[in-house]
Amino acid sequence: MSMQSEKLIYLDNNATTRVAPEVFEAMRPFLNELYGNPSSAHTFGREMRRSVERAREQVAALIGASDSGEIVFTSCGSESDNWAIRGALELNAEKRHIITTAVEHEAVRNLCEFLGEKGYEVTWLGVDGYGLLNLENLRAALRPDTAVVSMMLANNETGVLFPVEEIGKIVHEKAGALFHVDGVQAVGKVPIDLQKTEIDLFALSGHKFHAPKGVGALYIRKGLSLPSFIIGGGQERGRRAGTEAVPYIVALGAACELAQSGGAHDEIRRLRDKLEDTVLGKIPNAHLNGTNDREKRLPNTANISFEYTEGESILAHLDEEGICVSTGSACNAESHVSSAVLRAMEIPYSRAQGSIRFSLGRYNTESEIEHTLSRLPGIINRLAEMSPYKA
Repeated sequence: MSMQSEKLIYLDNNATTRVAPEVFEAMRPFLNELYGNPSSAHTFGREMRRSVERAREQVAALIGASDSGEIVFTSCGSESDNWAIRGALELNAEKRHIITTAVEHEAVRNLCEFLGEKGYEVTWLGVDGYGLLNLENLRAALRPDTAVVSMMLANNETGVLFPVEEIGKIVHEKAGALFHVDGVQAVGKVPIDLQKTEIDLFALSGHKFHAPKGVGALYIRKGLSLPSFIIGGGQERGRRAGTEAVPYIVALGAACELAQSGGAHDEIRRLRDKLEDTVLGKIPNAHLNGTNDREKRLPNTANISFEYTEGESILAHLDEEGICVSTGSACNAESHVSSAVLRAMEIPYSRAQGSIRFSLGRYNTESEIEHTLSRLPGIINRLAEMSPYKA
C-alpha cells in the first residue's frame, strides 16, 4: 500500500525520526555549495573545518562533555558501540572479562555474543519483571580481569532507564574496568550531563533525534586514548580515518542544538501519558511492559502487551489505518522471534507475542493520538475474538 507521508500517524520514533526542517536547512548548503574537504589547507577547506568544529561543540553541549575534543564523529550508533567495546578490550588486552546486560540493543548484545565465541568471558546481567537492574548483581560480577562494562542508558523497546551515574561509581570503585554507555535511545529525550558521571565512553546516533541516518558520535573521556577503529588518514585528530561527512556532521550539530532548546519535551510526555493511560484503562488484557514509575522510563515510550493477540497482526491492522508502530526493535523486525528484552523480563509468551511499542516524537499531535485511540480498541477486540489462545 502506498501512502503519502502527510497521511501517516508515525508512532515509531524509537526506530528513526523525521529530519527536522531546521536541521535540513542547516545541512542543505553543505550538499552543494559548501563542498570542500575539511582536511584541505585552503580557505574553502578551513571553512568546512570550522563548521565541523562548531558541530562538535554543539554535540558536547547537549551531552555535557567537558571539552568538545571528547567528541569523535562516526557513521552511526552501532559503529560507536563497537568501537567503544573493542577499543576498551584492546586497551586492556590482558583482561578477558566483559559485563553487559541481557536487554542491550543488538549492536552491543550481538557483539558480546561474538566476542564470547572468540574466547572472552561475558557476564550477562538479568533484569526483573519491570526491566530494572539489581545493582548488587553488578557488584558481585565485577572482577580484577573485567575489561569493560557496557550498559544502555535507555532501553529501546521499553524505555526503561538504567541509573548510569550510580553504575559508573560502582564500576570504578570496585574494578579498573572502563564503563561504556549506549546512549543512542536517550539522547535528545532526557537530560544528560556526562561531567556528573563516571562514564568513560558514550555512544549516540543522529537519526534518533531528528538528524539524518548515517551520522553518530562517540564520547571518549579526556585522558583516555582509545585505539582507532578505522585505520587510514589522520582525520578526527587521528582517532577515526575517513573524510568527514560534513553535511551530516553539521546536521547532527543542529539536531543537538534543537534538542537542547527543549520545547516539545513536555508535550511529548503528556501525549504519551494520555495514550498509555487510555489504552491500559479501556482495553481488557492490556499490560504495560516496563516499570510503572514513569520517572524511570523515557518520556516518549510505551510498550504494551495485548494478551491473546499477535503483535504482527496488530501492527498490520494499524498499518492499514495509516498508523505506524513497532513490535520492538526495528533492527530485529525481520526475525519474527519474540523480543529478547521481553524474554529477559520473563514476560509470559501469551503477553510477549502481542507486544506493541508506541514511541512518540515532537511532530505528533493530540488529534493523532485521539485517532489512534479510536481505532486501536476495535482492532484488539477483533483479533482477541479470533485468537485460539483466548481463555
